[in-house]
Amino acid sequence: MKYKISLFLLLIFVLNSCQGEDEKRRAAYEKEAKKKEAIFNNINKGWTFIDEPINEVSEQNRVVWTEWRDFLKEIGEKPRKTIGAFQKKSEAIAKKAMLLNNNIPAQFNQPQIKSRISILITKIKMMDLYIHLSTIPDDKVTFLIGDINKELVSLERQMDKVVEKAKIPKEEGEADFLKMLDTTRAIPNAIIDPNLPKVE
Repeated sequence: MKYKISLFLLLIFVLNSCQGEDEKRRAAYEKEAKKKEAIFNNINKGWTFIDEPINEVSEQNRVVWTEWRDFLKEIGEKPRKTIGAFQKKSEAIAKKAMLLNNNIPAQFNQPQIKSRISILITKIKMMDLYIHLSTIPDDKVTFLIGDINKELVSLERQMDKVVEKAKIPKEEGEADFLKMLDTTRAIPNAIIDPNLPKVE
Protein backbone atom coordinates (compact mmCIF):
# COMPACT_ATOMS: atom_id res chain seq x y z
CA MET A 1 0.00 0.00 0.00
CA LYS A 2 2.81 2.39 0.92
CA TYR A 3 4.40 1.59 -2.41
CA LYS A 4 1.24 2.55 -4.31
CA ILE A 5 0.84 5.81 -2.38
CA SER A 6 4.46 6.82 -2.94
CA LEU A 7 4.14 5.90 -6.64
CA PHE A 8 0.94 7.97 -6.88
CA LEU A 9 2.61 10.97 -5.21
CA LEU A 10 5.62 10.63 -7.49
CA LEU A 11 3.33 10.56 -10.53
CA ILE A 12 1.49 13.71 -9.40
CA PHE A 13 4.84 15.44 -8.78
CA VAL A 14 6.12 14.52 -12.25
CA LEU A 15 2.91 15.72 -13.93
CA ASN A 16 3.03 19.04 -12.05
CA SER A 17 6.68 19.61 -12.94
CA CYS A 18 5.99 18.82 -16.63
CA GLN A 19 3.06 21.22 -16.61
CA GLY A 20 5.31 23.94 -15.13
CA GLU A 21 7.90 23.32 -17.87
CA ASP A 22 5.22 23.62 -20.58
CA GLU A 23 4.13 26.97 -19.17
CA LYS A 24 7.74 28.19 -19.08
CA ARG A 25 8.30 27.06 -22.67
CA ARG A 26 5.08 28.71 -23.80
CA ALA A 27 6.01 31.97 -22.06
CA ALA A 28 9.51 31.89 -23.59
CA TYR A 29 8.03 31.20 -27.02
CA GLU A 30 5.58 34.11 -26.70
CA LYS A 31 8.40 36.41 -25.56
CA GLU A 32 10.56 35.36 -28.54
CA ALA A 33 7.62 35.84 -30.94
CA LYS A 34 7.02 39.37 -29.62
CA LYS A 35 10.72 40.16 -29.96
CA LYS A 36 10.77 38.92 -33.58
CA GLU A 37 7.63 40.90 -34.36
CA ALA A 38 9.21 44.07 -32.93
CA ILE A 39 12.36 43.50 -35.04
CA PHE A 40 10.21 42.92 -38.14
CA ASN A 41 8.19 46.10 -37.48
CA ASN A 42 11.33 48.21 -37.00
CA ILE A 43 12.96 46.91 -40.17
CA ASN A 44 9.70 47.25 -42.11
CA LYS A 45 9.34 50.86 -40.97
CA GLY A 46 12.99 51.72 -41.73
CA TRP A 47 13.19 49.95 -45.11
CA THR A 48 12.96 53.02 -47.33
CA PHE A 49 15.56 53.43 -50.05
CA ILE A 50 16.00 56.36 -52.42
CA ASP A 51 15.22 54.48 -55.62
CA GLU A 52 14.43 57.51 -57.79
CA PRO A 53 17.31 59.36 -59.45
CA ILE A 54 17.95 62.71 -57.76
CA ASN A 55 19.32 64.49 -60.83
CA GLU A 56 19.12 64.45 -64.60
CA VAL A 57 22.47 62.69 -65.03
CA SER A 58 21.38 59.78 -62.86
CA GLU A 59 18.11 59.59 -64.81
CA GLN A 60 20.06 59.40 -68.10
CA ASN A 61 22.31 56.70 -66.63
CA ARG A 62 19.22 54.71 -65.80
CA VAL A 63 18.53 54.50 -69.52
CA VAL A 64 22.04 53.57 -70.72
CA TRP A 65 23.58 51.75 -67.74
CA THR A 66 21.72 48.46 -67.31
CA GLU A 67 23.32 47.54 -63.98
CA TRP A 68 22.37 50.93 -62.48
CA ARG A 69 18.78 50.55 -63.69
CA ASP A 70 18.52 47.01 -62.28
CA PHE A 71 20.01 48.12 -58.96
CA LEU A 72 17.56 51.01 -58.58
CA LYS A 73 14.67 48.71 -59.48
CA GLU A 74 15.80 46.14 -56.90
CA ILE A 75 16.03 48.63 -54.03
CA GLY A 76 12.68 50.12 -55.03
CA GLU A 77 10.78 46.89 -54.39
CA LYS A 78 9.93 46.57 -50.69
CA PRO A 79 9.39 43.09 -49.26
CA ARG A 80 6.35 42.41 -47.10
CA LYS A 81 5.11 39.70 -44.70
CA THR A 82 8.19 38.09 -43.06
CA ILE A 83 11.74 38.77 -41.97
CA GLY A 84 12.77 36.00 -44.41
CA ALA A 85 11.48 38.17 -47.27
CA PHE A 86 13.70 41.02 -46.07
CA GLN A 87 16.66 38.64 -45.90
CA LYS A 88 16.08 37.47 -49.48
CA LYS A 89 15.65 41.06 -50.69
CA SER A 90 18.85 42.12 -48.91
CA GLU A 91 20.73 39.30 -50.61
CA ALA A 92 19.32 40.28 -54.01
CA ILE A 93 20.27 43.94 -53.45
CA ALA A 94 23.82 42.89 -52.53
CA LYS A 95 24.11 40.87 -55.78
CA LYS A 96 22.84 43.78 -57.88
CA ALA A 97 25.22 46.17 -56.10
CA MET A 98 28.19 43.94 -56.92
CA LEU A 99 27.26 44.17 -60.60
CA LEU A 100 27.58 48.00 -60.51
CA ASN A 101 31.33 47.55 -61.05
CA ASN A 102 30.60 45.96 -64.43
CA ASN A 103 30.10 48.01 -67.58
CA ILE A 104 30.49 51.42 -65.95
CA PRO A 105 29.93 53.99 -68.72
CA ALA A 106 33.27 55.34 -70.00
CA GLN A 107 32.46 58.84 -68.81
CA PHE A 108 32.05 57.59 -65.23
CA ASN A 109 34.84 55.03 -65.22
CA GLN A 110 36.87 57.21 -62.86
CA PRO A 111 38.38 56.65 -59.40
CA GLN A 112 35.96 58.99 -57.62
CA ILE A 113 32.95 57.11 -59.01
CA LYS A 114 34.49 53.69 -58.42
CA SER A 115 35.33 54.55 -54.81
CA ARG A 116 31.75 55.64 -54.12
CA ILE A 117 30.45 52.44 -55.71
CA SER A 118 32.75 50.36 -53.48
CA ILE A 119 31.62 52.25 -50.36
CA LEU A 120 28.01 51.64 -51.39
CA ILE A 121 28.72 47.93 -51.92
CA THR A 122 30.41 47.71 -48.49
CA LYS A 123 27.43 49.27 -46.70
CA ILE A 124 25.00 46.98 -48.52
CA LYS A 125 27.06 43.91 -47.64
CA MET A 126 27.11 45.00 -43.99
CA MET A 127 23.34 45.36 -44.02
CA ASP A 128 23.03 41.91 -45.62
CA LEU A 129 25.32 40.45 -42.96
CA TYR A 130 23.38 41.99 -40.06
CA ILE A 131 19.99 40.94 -41.39
CA HIS A 132 21.15 37.31 -41.67
CA LEU A 133 22.35 37.02 -38.05
CA SER A 134 20.37 34.73 -35.75
CA THR A 135 19.58 37.70 -33.50
CA ILE A 136 19.03 40.58 -35.90
CA PRO A 137 20.24 43.98 -34.65
CA ASP A 138 17.35 45.92 -36.20
CA ASP A 139 18.76 49.28 -35.11
CA LYS A 140 21.98 48.61 -37.04
CA VAL A 141 20.05 47.47 -40.12
CA THR A 142 17.90 50.61 -40.17
CA PHE A 143 20.97 52.80 -39.53
CA LEU A 144 22.75 51.17 -42.47
CA ILE A 145 19.72 51.79 -44.71
CA GLY A 146 20.13 55.50 -43.94
CA ASP A 147 23.85 55.26 -44.71
CA ILE A 148 23.14 53.48 -47.99
CA ASN A 149 20.77 56.29 -48.96
CA LYS A 150 23.50 58.86 -48.19
CA GLU A 151 25.98 56.92 -50.35
CA LEU A 152 23.46 56.73 -53.19
CA VAL A 153 23.02 60.51 -53.08
CA SER A 154 26.79 60.99 -52.93
CA LEU A 155 27.30 58.73 -55.96
CA GLU A 156 24.62 60.50 -57.98
CA ARG A 157 26.02 63.93 -57.10
CA GLN A 158 29.51 62.79 -58.11
CA MET A 159 28.12 61.63 -61.46
CA ASP A 160 26.63 65.09 -61.88
CA LYS A 161 29.98 66.73 -61.05
CA VAL A 162 31.76 64.58 -63.64
CA VAL A 163 29.29 65.65 -66.32
CA GLU A 164 29.54 69.32 -65.33
CA LYS A 165 33.35 69.15 -65.31
CA ALA A 166 33.35 67.59 -68.79
CA LYS A 167 31.34 70.55 -70.09
CA ILE A 168 34.08 73.03 -69.11
CA PRO A 169 36.15 73.79 -72.23
CA LYS A 170 39.88 73.04 -72.03
CA GLU A 171 42.41 75.76 -72.62
CA GLU A 172 44.92 75.59 -75.43
CA GLY A 173 47.74 73.22 -74.49
CA GLU A 174 45.96 71.84 -71.40
CA ALA A 175 45.62 68.37 -72.91
CA ASP A 176 49.39 68.21 -73.58
CA PHE A 177 50.12 69.43 -70.07
CA LEU A 178 47.89 66.71 -68.58
CA LYS A 179 49.66 64.09 -70.69
CA MET A 180 53.00 65.22 -69.27
CA LEU A 181 51.66 64.85 -65.74
CA ASP A 182 50.54 61.28 -66.44
CA THR A 183 53.10 59.06 -64.68
CA THR A 184 52.11 55.99 -66.68
CA ARG A 185 53.51 57.64 -69.81
CA ALA A 186 56.83 58.54 -68.13
CA ILE A 187 60.12 57.17 -69.43
CA PRO A 188 60.86 53.93 -67.59
CA ASN A 189 63.82 53.95 -65.23
CA ALA A 190 66.98 52.66 -66.88
CA ILE A 191 68.67 49.73 -65.24
CA ILE A 192 71.71 51.05 -63.40
CA ASP A 193 74.85 48.94 -63.51
CA PRO A 194 76.10 48.60 -59.91
CA ASN A 195 79.72 48.34 -61.20
CA LEU A 196 79.71 51.83 -62.69
CA PRO A 197 81.36 54.56 -60.60
CA LYS A 198 78.94 56.87 -58.80
CA VAL A 199 79.21 60.64 -58.88
CA GLU A 200 78.56 62.24 -55.56
